[in-house]
Amino acid sequence: MNEALLQLIWQHSLYNTTELKTTDGESVTVSFAGKRNTDAGPDFLEAKVRVGKTLLVGHIEMHINSSDWIKHKHQNDPAYKNIILHVVYKNDKTVDTNAPTLELQGHIPAHILKQYQHLIYAKTTIPCAKQLHTVKDITKHSWLSRMLAERWEDKLGDWKELLDKTAGDWSQLLYWRTAANFGFKTNSSPFLLLAQSIPLNVIAKHRENLLQIEALLFGQAGMLNKKYEDPYPVALQREYTFLQKKYKLTPIPVHLWKFMRLRPANFPTIRIAQFATLVHQSIHLFSKIIETGTIKEINPLLDITAGGYWDTHFRFDEPKTRHSKKHVGIASVQNIIINTVAPIQFLYAQQQGTTKQQEKALQLLESVPAEKNKIVGMWETTGWKAENAAQSQALIQLWNNYCSSKRCTECSIGLSIIKQT
Repeated sequence: MNEALLQLIWQHSLYNTTELKTTDGESVTVSFAGKRNTDAGPDFLEAKVRVGKTLLVGHIEMHINSSDWIKHKHQNDPAYKNIILHVVYKNDKTVDTNAPTLELQGHIPAHILKQYQHLIYAKTTIPCAKQLHTVKDITKHSWLSRMLAERWEDKLGDWKELLDKTAGDWSQLLYWRTAANFGFKTNSSPFLLLAQSIPLNVIAKHRENLLQIEALLFGQAGMLNKKYEDPYPVALQREYTFLQKKYKLTPIPVHLWKFMRLRPANFPTIRIAQFATLVHQSIHLFSKIIETGTIKEINPLLDITAGGYWDTHFRFDEPKTRHSKKHVGIASVQNIIINTVAPIQFLYAQQQGTTKQQEKALQLLESVPAEKNKIVGMWETTGWKAENAAQSQALIQLWNNYCSSKRCTECSIGLSIIKQT
């Protein structure tokens, strides 16, 4: 038994509700268990409990042992002075809490503890892997919807802070977030720093000149600070030297970029070149992104290829005999839709208060195929296959925030399994 499980049992009434008595022998009837408090203070707020003939309304504190009240020094904390009930698993010591004490040991069915132990001590990567087939589809799909909402809440909270930094400039937010997306997981942070190091109005002034856009991006990435022999990087250096002085630009440290364990097609040099082409080709990209609602409409906006120099290069001054266009592949386009386009559509609609457009953003995500990665693959081995990107994003959130740390008591699927007889 631990407090997380005890709180789950209390919150969902997973105990025998009849013949409950306080340690003083008074009958207890729970009308409302209270609202779970995740902040400091008592565990449940605004509960309604009848003790004897008296209806008590207020907060409830829970412990495994009644002596934990003293161990946690609640006797000296004003936040716990007015609780209406002290709920414990075991009343190992009489403690003065100014409230009646209810011991739940002996009222909790054995199957609850057994199912919980199966989850917590499971040797499978996903704790509920062997029991997942027993959970109703409606429970799983409802929880996936919650996981997607939670994932976007986490992501868009950071985006709102970025939007504040732009003074409400949505085009700049899209520019920053698209740049970060081009770095994908490995180089997301330096890509965002790169975008933030160049004012958008500077980018706008030179958008029609691809060489100057490339010079700005590669120069600010810290990649033009050494001697080159190829005419292309030499030309970039010449352009950047002029532009850097003109706009008083400071490049980011070049050591931030990671090349190791990346396929050459994903090298930051290639991604920067592709991003430069996107900037060069994009006119009013934000308004187009907001107005589009289907993959078919979005694909042409992101259908870009790095400049010709990169047909035979992955790094400056290191030619390759094999000739290949460095085109942004369909998987990368889908990644950008998942991680940038759909979220920014949703955030914009949310800020504008248009529910229909929020639904449109969700529908866009649902129209994209499910991602293929290690986490989604783990779920597939349990028999739970993501049908689209909305579900794969939700499954990623479920694993990262719940399964990996065995927060089964906070998961609807875990709750469903624990309740099973």
